[in-house]
Amino acid sequence: MNDRRLERSVELDASPEQVWEAIATGPGISTWFVPHSVEPREGGAVSADFGSGAGATGRVTAWEPGKRFAYGSAGPPEQGADYAFEFLVEGRDGGGTVLRFVQSGFTDEGWEQEYDGFDRGWDLFFGNLRTYLAHFAGQPVRNALVMTFTPGRPADVWPMLHAALRLDRHPAVGDEVTLAPDGPPAVTGVVDVASPEFLGVRSAHGLHRIGVEGEQGCGVSAYHYFYGEPVDAGALTTAWQEWLTRLFPAPESAPAGS
Repeated sequence: MNDRRLERSVELDASPEQVWEAIATGPGISTWFVPHSVEPREGGAVSADFGSGAGATGRVTAWEPGKRFAYGSAGPPEQGADYAFEFLVEGRDGGGTVLRFVQSGFTDEGWEQEYDGFDRGWDLFFGNLRTYLAHFAGQPVRNALVMTFTPGRPADVWPMLHAALRLDRHPAVGDEVTLAPDGPPAVTGVVDVASPEFLGVRSAHGLHRIGVEGEQGCGVSAYHYFYGEPVDAGALTTAWQEWLTRLFPAPESAPAGS
């Protein structure tokens, strides 16, 4: 571990109370990041569900209601990096809020790649937060989050995803599109994220993000946030996971002794 820090300052057109609810409670964090549970006290348990069986746990290390929330990994050092996350909420003169964020706990070996991956990820998630507060504030969320891994490269993976979603190219921000996978319900909306790693669509009822992260060997993810809608999140999760698994099947194990 080293003393390197990833820092963000995010300006939000929302009250400090709204921002605190979004960054320091389980239901709030789930609206823009991944499903969380948070015990609202110093020393309280924190858990996160990243989908497809991946998760993380930790403990609240600072709890100043309305102002400061921090938590860190609960695992022992020998299990890897113990990341620490801190959120500071500050009201702005004239309205709105500034959210300051710090992540620390990066490993010494390969920290540049590790840092860059988190940097891109937080860009996406804080963008989700801004969009949620602008278009869906106060609405509860139902999440459908899935992921898989493929040994391919992004240059090979994205064309496969485009074809499977019935897109003729990587759309640009502002394009109106319909994602039409074979199995899960179609998604129609406006592209609000278009980067080498992510494609995002804002529909009338939620946010939909497709991700390809990695260089030689990629994590492929589909994160869906449905706001105020009584959708069957379990059925949607299953449908999207089956779709991803069909598209990128796990490589067969080599026979014993080969």
